[in-house]
Amino acid sequence: MTAIESDDHHASHRHLLWHLDAPVSAARIDAIVVPTARPAPYLRHAVSLARDLACPLLTLCSGRWSSAAETVRCALPGDEIITVDFPGAHALRLPRFGTTQVPPRWLRRKTDTAAKRNFALALARIIGWERIVFLDDDITVGAPDDLRRAAGLLGQYDTVGLSVGGFPDNSVVCHAYRAVGGPQESFVGGGALAVRISAAGSFFPDIYNEDWFYLLEEKGLRRLAVTGKVIQHPYDPYRTPDRARSEEFGDVLAEGIFWLLDEGKTLDHAADPRHWELFLARRRRFIDHVLGLIPGLDEKADEKRRMAEALRAAKGRLALIEPGLCVAYLEAWREDTRVWRRYLNRLPQLDDVEKALSELARGPVTVMGPHS
Repeated sequence: MTAIESDDHHASHRHLLWHLDAPVSAARIDAIVVPTARPAPYLRHAVSLARDLACPLLTLCSGRWSSAAETVRCALPGDEIITVDFPGAHALRLPRFGTTQVPPRWLRRKTDTAAKRNFALALARIIGWERIVFLDDDITVGAPDDLRRAAGLLGQYDTVGLSVGGFPDNSVVCHAYRAVGGPQESFVGGGALAVRISAAGSFFPDIYNEDWFYLLEEKGLRRLAVTGKVIQHPYDPYRTPDRARSEEFGDVLAEGIFWLLDEGKTLDHAADPRHWELFLARRRRFIDHVLGLIPGLDEKADEKRRMAEALRAAKGRLALIEPGLCVAYLEAWREDTRVWRRYLNRLPQLDDVEKALSELARGPVTVMGPHS
C-alpha cells in the first residue's frame, strides 16, 4: 500500500459485480427513461437512441430549464415520446416512505430524481413494460447494441448496469481521493441501468446514492451484472461545497453498507451500531487523509482551495451523523421496501398511458408526444 492509499476506504466494489465478456443475446427494450432538469438539447441523444432502438422514450421534466413542450421539439415525426411535466413527489400516489422522514432536516436532499425513478417503475408496472433502461441526460451510449445486450441479460439478472467511462462517476469525496492519486474506481448506477420490472421489488430512496440502495435486497446485493459501456459528460464536483454536504449522508450509508458486502457479510446482522461507530471513525480519518494530501498536489491554488473547502464541508456534515441514525435509516429502508412491494402488487394493469398516469398523479399531469 502506498502513502496515498488508505486502510479506511474501499476504493472499488467492482468485484461484487458479475462481469460478462462472453457473447450475450440481445433483447428488446420496452422504454428508455430519462429524469431531467436540464434544457431540452441535453435530451437529443436519448431521443436519437430511442429512435435507433425502436422503443418509447419517457422523459420526466422538472425545474426551471426543463419542460415537456421543449422536449417535444427534439423529436422527429414517428418518434414515440412520452414526456411529462413532473408534478413532484407530493402530487403523486406513491407510498410515503419512512426513509424520507428519518434524517433530520439538515441531512435531507432537495432533489426529485428518486421520485422520478419510482414513478417510472410504477408506470412500467401498470402499462406492462418489462425491460426498461434508466439513462441520465448527461450520459452518451456509444453503441445502442450495448443496451440490447443489457436487456438480454435481464432474464438471468434483476438489474444490469453499464460501465461508466469518460468523466468518473463518484461522490465529491471520492473525486478528491482520485485527484490526490488514490486508486478510486466507479461502480454502476442509475445513470445507465437496465431493470427487469417483474423483479423490481426495490425502490429508490430520496438520498444520495439512491441507485446503490435500489441494487440491494434485505441481506445484500441483488443479482447484478455489468456489460457494455457509456460515457459520462464532465462536470465540476467542487463548484460549490453544498454538493459535498448534500452527498455526505448518502455516501456514508452506501459506502458503509458496501464495506460489509466487500467483506462477505450480510446487512441483516452486521449493519449494527458497532459497525457504524467504527465506520464513521474510518470516514473521518479518510477525509482527513485526503485533506492532508491536497497541499502537495501539482494544481493551481484555486483548485486546491475549492477541493479542500468541499472536503471540509463533507466533514462538517459527517459530524452530524451518528451510529443510531444509520441504524434507524436501514430499519426504515427495510420497512419501506415491504411497503413498496405491497404497493406494486396493488397496481392495476392498463393499456393506456393517459389512464396510467392518472392512476399515479393526484392532479393534472402534462403529457406530450411529437404530434401533440
